[in-house]
Amino acid sequence: MYDFKDKVVFITGGSRGIGRAMAVRFAELNAKVVITYKSRIDHRFFKPKNIHYFKCDSADGKRVKEVVQNVIKRFKRIDVLINNAGITKDTLILRMSERDWDSVIDTNLKGTFLFCKEAARSMVKMHRGKIINISSIVGTTGNAGQSNYAASKAGQIGLTKALAKELASHNIQVNVVAPGFVETDMTSVLSEDVKKAILKTTKTKAAKPNKVADFVAFLASEDSDLINGQTFIVEATQLKKEERLHFKNN
Repeated sequence: MYDFKDKVVFITGGSRGIGRAMAVRFAELNAKVVITYKSRIDHRFFKPKNIHYFKCDSADGKRVKEVVQNVIKRFKRIDVLINNAGITKDTLILRMSERDWDSVIDTNLKGTFLFCKEAARSMVKMHRGKIINISSIVGTTGNAGQSNYAASKAGQIGLTKALAKELASHNIQVNVVAPGFVETDMTSVLSEDVKKAILKTTKTKAAKPNKVADFVAFLASEDSDLINGQTFIVEATQLKKEERLHFKNN
């Protein structure tokens, strides 16, 4: 595996689920790991692993700026930024309130913009860096009852493509990981019917958070230096039947 010794990896929304798995994996790979959390943090879990944490609402521009500046002041830089913080407020659009729309867009999309903007300042000065935005398969396929979430995740993909072009000359790579259905605390609250519908639509099976973490580690490594502005659906089983047949026959 990779060695991130002396590298600072900053993960938003790192207290649970995919974010937690990524924090643990990068700590195992010798990185200096910093995470953000919005409400609760398990001190007994993260402190022994020497994973640092800051309370931060990703939609709060002032707080985002403070946290990023504190991280840079303490660790001198941010080598890898992983935007993972996200929420869901699922319901059909006819029942969706404006507040539910705004809260999901603000946390998932605006939060990604805010952290990218602040971290990129430091990366531009260093003339290197990696930004990895954790989107979702529904950002490419859509999903009934998740118009706000799908829009925010599709927005992350568009933002990534634009930033990849803006920052390429500074030796900064910006990419997207769009997982399929992953077994996390956030997805555990979904009804069995919703889970089955998602898995049927995406043609995949539930993935473990550590599998996503492994792929993100690759994108954060020097092995991905020639990859920029790309969206990666991490499960090969996301391919539809006709697409699998096409690859098999060619």
